[in-house]
Amino acid sequence: MLNPNPAAISPKVASLSMSKFMSLSLSLLLMLMVMLLSGCAGKDGKTAEEPDQTAEELYAIAKRSLDNKNWLTAIDQLRQLEAKYPYGKHAEQAQLDTIYAHYRNNSDAQAISAADRFIKLHPTHASVDYAYYAKGLANYKENDSFFGRFTGRDDLSDRDASLMQNALDAFNDVHTLFPNSRYAPDARARADYLYKALARHELAVAAYYFTRNAHVAVVNRAKGIIENYAATPSVEEALALLMFCYRRMALEDLSADARRVLALNFPASVYLRKNGRNRLKENLRTPGSIDGEADQGILIPLLERWDIRDLGRDIGRSFGAGS
Repeated sequence: MLNPNPAAISPKVASLSMSKFMSLSLSLLLMLMVMLLSGCAGKDGKTAEEPDQTAEELYAIAKRSLDNKNWLTAIDQLRQLEAKYPYGKHAEQAQLDTIYAHYRNNSDAQAISAADRFIKLHPTHASVDYAYYAKGLANYKENDSFFGRFTGRDDLSDRDASLMQNALDAFNDVHTLFPNSRYAPDARARADYLYKALARHELAVAAYYFTRNAHVAVVNRAKGIIENYAATPSVEEALALLMFCYRRMALEDLSADARRVLALNFPASVYLRKNGRNRLKENLRTPGSIDGEADQGILIPLLERWDIRDLGRDIGRSFGAGS
């Protein structure tokens, strides 16, 4: 028979009922809070207290970071801008400024990647010449150690010049695809320097093999200089190397042919004299003694006169004027 007296209910049963009630109340409270928060959120998931920022406002924030030389912060802010507004002039400017910020942050590989991306996305953009030029500068700067090798601080035998070639290709693109670009004159000057530098690089590698009597390797390098860098002064040394190496290999006919071509193109060459082989060894052993004097001075003045920082400001001004 049931006991109708509530007072007769045991304390254990009363405690269990209260626990269930508290658990149910807590669940209802959590559900209510979730509903309230959802009601305060907008369609894009942001709360009402977090207003949307326009593309102009986001770019202004990133531009302040650029002006303050906070490159990593600027890169992150530009990335956020492009993620939120992937199309239009602000996104395009963010992409250009990202190239600039990576370059100034000395993250040259990322600058090259950003430039390639802009070129791919906007091949007909009014500022695509800037992307090509910046790509050339980034390759140029990333390969700074290459120029140090001509001071004798590095061994060229196991090196390649791929970065140098990439820079040359980018600068050639600037002055051939955009002959009226403001960057074209400097790009042409840098391309000319790099063309001669690549020839000297090949000559230095040939000299390395020459000192080790690796005549076949020397012949292959010298032929490459004559075929690929015919307009450079390094051809004189390349022909001399062929002449002496063929003689050492007992290929007198080929040696005579090389001498004939050398005399025809460089009639006053010191390598045609009796002590020509010794003069060649001496010149190859002395950094900068081979056709370098006229070119060595071009590197630093160009870097001082043309800086991507100034170009970035110009692009920023033109962008602001057109908005």
